Amino acid sequence: MKNALMPALLAGAMLVNFAPGVAAQEWQPTKPIRMVIPSTPGGGTDFIGRTLSVRLSEVTGWRVVPENRPGAAGTLGLAEAARAQPDGYELVIGQTANVALAPWLMKLTFDPVKDLTPIAFAVEAPMVLLVNASSPYKTWGELAAAAKASGKPVSFATSGTGSVAHVAGVMLQNTAGIKLQHVPYKGSSPAIADLMGGHVDLAGTSVASAISLVQSGKVRALAVTSQKRSQVLPNVPALAELGYPNFHQVEWYGVFAPPNMPPAIAERLNKEINKVLQEPEVRNSIVVQGQEPRTETRAAFGALVRNDSTKAKEIVSQAGIKLE
Repeated sequence: MKNALMPALLAGAMLVNFAPGVAAQEWQPTKPIRMVIPSTPGGGTDFIGRTLSVRLSEVTGWRVVPENRPGAAGTLGLAEAARAQPDGYELVIGQTANVALAPWLMKLTFDPVKDLTPIAFAVEAPMVLLVNASSPYKTWGELAAAAKASGKPVSFATSGTGSVAHVAGVMLQNTAGIKLQHVPYKGSSPAIADLMGGHVDLAGTSVASAISLVQSGKVRALAVTSQKRSQVLPNVPALAELGYPNFHQVEWYGVFAPPNMPPAIAERLNKEINKVLQEPEVRNSIVVQGQEPRTETRAAFGALVRNDSTKAKEIVSQAGIKLE
């Protein structure tokens, strides 16, 4: 009787294991995961990579090891990830500058959009438009009106040619109908220093780089480039409120993996990263940096990456932006 029941029991077990709608066992790493940070220690990219690595390790019990791999304008680390095995043990932090913009500004041996798997959106970092504290312009509307009336270009300082702030400036002059004379610097600090010194009319930089100066009154913030106001600069309007409803140009940061990543592994990573980003402590740590935490599906994040790459190609081509 016992032997007669065995085939039926085995068949029943197989039906349970393979029946539609029964969830398969989730992927579980068995060795350390390397989180490549394609920048030097310090700064926004490093902060995000280390924050996610530490908290993922704490929450999941996995060992996620951050490793800085700077070089080639932030594309060296991406290139390493693009060549790695798609087994879940190699991740990299990508952002607007090195994923969407870099392919149209420099020669790469890989395509960040095609040769990386988008895993999870993480952070959105808006730009802020600044004037000197003694500037006669108290609002963006006043500056734009004066620029139109004079017909003269407004000198616009950024952290460099091909930066996200530079692209935002190109979009803004096309949208607002004014002329911005781009003045590139080697970083945000010298750009803001010259703004404070009265050498340029306007500067564009990340909210994170400007928070303390705005709050201390050393510079005046006219607008942010995101659709909504920054949580740390709630009194500064978004350009979308000022007559440009579709304006949205920010630096985003996200997690990517090698190409051809098995969906089960990619979905597990997306799920766990999104959980971390929803934790109040993590969200607060991101917000105080002047950034906005974001959680999205892999499909939504992938669509954003592709759309931004296409938009970047058009802007770089139309504006004739070339790295110096």
